[in-house]
Amino acid sequence: MIRRAYYQNNISGFLGERNGQILGELTNNHHFALDIMQKNAWLKQIGNLKEQLPDFLPGEIFFEFSIPRMGKRVDVLLLINGVIFVIEYKVGAKHHDRHAADQALDYALDLKNFHAGSHHKNIVPILVSTKASKQANTIAWYQDRVARPLFSNGNDLRSLITQILGDIRPKEFGSSPASGFSDIEQENIDSEEWSESGYKPTPTIVEAAQALYQGHSVEEISRSDAGAKNLTHTSDCIADIIKHSKEQGRKSICFVTGVPGAGKTLAGLNISTQTVESTEEHAVFLSGNGPLVSVLREALARDEVMRAKENGQPISKKEAAQKVNAFIQNIHHFRDEGLKSNAAPHEHVVVFDEAQRAWNQDHVERFMIQKRGASEFDMSEPEFLTSLMDRKQDWCTIVCLIGGGQEINTGEAGLIEWFESLRKRFQHWDVYHSDQLMNKSYSWEQNLAAKISVLNVEEKEALHLAVSIRSYRAEKLSDFVGAVIDGNASHARSIHSMLDNYPLALTRDINEAREWLRQRSRGTERLGLIASSGAIRLKPEGIAVKTKLDPTNWFLNGKEDIRSSYYLEDVATEFDIQGLELDWTGVCWDADMRWENSSWGLYAFKGTKWQTVKNDYRRVYLANAYRVLLTRARQGMIIFVPKGDVRDHTRPLEFYDGTFKFLKACGIKTL
Repeated sequence: MIRRAYYQNNISGFLGERNGQILGELTNNHHFALDIMQKNAWLKQIGNLKEQLPDFLPGEIFFEFSIPRMGKRVDVLLLINGVIFVIEYKVGAKHHDRHAADQALDYALDLKNFHAGSHHKNIVPILVSTKASKQANTIAWYQDRVARPLFSNGNDLRSLITQILGDIRPKEFGSSPASGFSDIEQENIDSEEWSESGYKPTPTIVEAAQALYQGHSVEEISRSDAGAKNLTHTSDCIADIIKHSKEQGRKSICFVTGVPGAGKTLAGLNISTQTVESTEEHAVFLSGNGPLVSVLREALARDEVMRAKENGQPISKKEAAQKVNAFIQNIHHFRDEGLKSNAAPHEHVVVFDEAQRAWNQDHVERFMIQKRGASEFDMSEPEFLTSLMDRKQDWCTIVCLIGGGQEINTGEAGLIEWFESLRKRFQHWDVYHSDQLMNKSYSWEQNLAAKISVLNVEEKEALHLAVSIRSYRAEKLSDFVGAVIDGNASHARSIHSMLDNYPLALTRDINEAREWLRQRSRGTERLGLIASSGAIRLKPEGIAVKTKLDPTNWFLNGKEDIRSSYYLEDVATEFDIQGLELDWTGVCWDADMRWENSSWGLYAFKGTKWQTVKNDYRRVYLANAYRVLLTRARQGMIIFVPKGDVRDHTRPLEFYDGTFKFLKACGIKTL
């Protein structure tokens, strides 16, 4: 039996049990030092519910119900007459806090989206602020049968629950509910079956990092449905390679491929967190993606401080940051440390996130001479990083996470350079890769087979993640985006017909785009505007891509902070958002990639005019920038294409009209 709550009972049993017994069970399952405030809060909740629930028999009650994706627990969850009540208590609060209401709604949405027993149920979030004055509530439902948050001071909880139950017609009767939603029906819930039903979450990368860091397993926080490649298989495969390398004293490198949002970074973080406490198999998660490293470090440090405080063992932000930084590092800092001495790294396992973005020899040589004062440097970044681990005398494993079509910056070598380095210097290494390695998205249409023919290679199907879990509403989103980038409108349109649960819209009004995003975001679902770093002429629309963004503020801060993504003022580029995601995005499309003469024209803005991009690599980078932007939204997106301005030679109407018509032809509906 799955136990998701600290305390579970039917309401009748709860009412007849002594308060001390209930508190004792809550305390025993808490597993941390219990402070007096938490004890008193539970006693207040128990007393309040015993006063308010006698009219609702039969029913089931849960205290501290686990929400694994978010790493949190619902204060109280009630199953009454087929309705799920999610109750967030704020004992002693005199006002209803907006953030607390969003938190209750977040829990309700998490159950609706990821808990199998709750998919088709009516869910009602209620914020109980025990010192607040009584508030009139209007019952309103979202289309997915989640109610808008309701407010109580505890004394009116009985009447509020009664009001809700009266608003929902029993399934066997045909009367219309007071709310006017004829499809809102009351269905009985088997409490045991409901509590034991599958939980198949799709966390954001920040939520996943927090959950893994707290000790949750990848099985707890990832989907396991048959339609998706099981992330657990990939994690197990990597773990087996590490184990084999250690036991046999081998040096190994494995390449994990996958479509955008398939969970490659999650697999890498899982390896890092599993071994973070080990002295023998210590792993480090490395990324050249500065914003990703900054956001993950800050999120984990904030979370560590908050949890330490909740558990009665407060620590400083500096202490938390030092602990986090031990296993998430910037790849360039790791590289620079290796230059200082000939010593082998401390770690036996190194995870390189977005390894296709490692620098080629020309780029790294130029950087070393100009920025690090080196007299010469004759290696690419893949070759040098592999040589660092080759210093280990016993064994080591490199895990390279490879995203197809994700190279977005000048000097990024792609997968080909890793295999060229292995062929040149490291033929004694064991090489593991997926069966998708020769796909042009990873090989850049170069002959990888020739480079790996001299290596000790083993193909493992589990090292490829084929289905995006970022957009849990639309597994086909990456295919749709691929067709758009390829310029194949008919193929895109056929895939679009399979995106029923993933809202896609098109507009030529930026304020209309902002309103569309605000109307769809619920609770703390994160929304934001994103654009290509080359979208220089969006500036007249109030979108300034050259304004420097602090990614930690933009991705992590709340609705009240003007620097956060919620304000829809600052815009993130592909460099800010690659590897991260939002729930809802507004993609702002400029003339750097424009549809003309039945194909994509690619341009860079220099000085006062647009110039055609002719270099093949730079063309790949620009197209990939839009591929990244179009795959950042978990729940839905709107694309804004400006109208242009006949008075501005840099923004004539024809620079934008073709793009707008092409996106319409792909099946995207205009507002």
